Amino acid sequence: MKKEPTALSTASVPTISQLEKEYHQFIVAHDHPCIMAQSVFKMGAVELHSYNSFGTKKTARNLVADIQAYVDGYDWESNDFVTFLAVFPTAHFTSETAFEKQLWEQLQHIHESDTKAWDETVSNNPEDDTFSFSIAGKAFYIVGMHPNSSRIARQTPYVTLAFNLHWQFEKLRKMGSYDTVKQRIRERDKALQGSINPMLEDFGSSSEARQYSGRKTEKEWKCPFHHTS
Repeated sequence: MKKEPTALSTASVPTISQLEKEYHQFIVAHDHPCIMAQSVFKMGAVELHSYNSFGTKKTARNLVADIQAYVDGYDWESNDFVTFLAVFPTAHFTSETAFEKQLWEQLQHIHESDTKAWDETVSNNPEDDTFSFSIAGKAFYIVGMHPNSSRIARQTPYVTLAFNLHWQFEKLRKMGSYDTVKQRIRERDKALQGSINPMLEDFGSSSEARQYSGRKTEKEWKCPFHHTS
């Protein structure tokens, strides 16, 4: 089987400052349909990290440490949100299935490197309707993105994983703005692409595992992730 190339040399890997500018351009200047993403970028409320490899155990250990620090430093009393963005500048995929496969390999390694118990507010079974990924004891909704995604909104400059705390969605519900924000994002996504992402479902309607890669998964698709005690 032909392996996906990893294109960039280390000499050409962009700095964090360069990445921040490129992602600000992608989200704000290009009027990204996700108004929440626009909001955090405009406020500078994005914690962006760059990693040398995608899908490896070493990267998993680094990610767990960085997300633990992010969780420890999060202001849980504030109504302002902060997004954790993991960027992999040297990774490259020409197919969505190859990206999806390596995304789940990376998440499996993250789980196996994480010493904290699974967030009790969500299921650890990817077949359950209430599944959500847990890191550092907190539930996250993960958005996988890459330049060759079929969804325009997910065609980031580089392979990227956005880690969004489920707590943020619950906070929006308590503030009474969740449904309005959700509807606006879906309308803007439809205006951009002509349709909303067919994988999108509200939490509790079906497993969000199908949504992570951005690919339109087959009905018989089974999530490769396995929770370990």
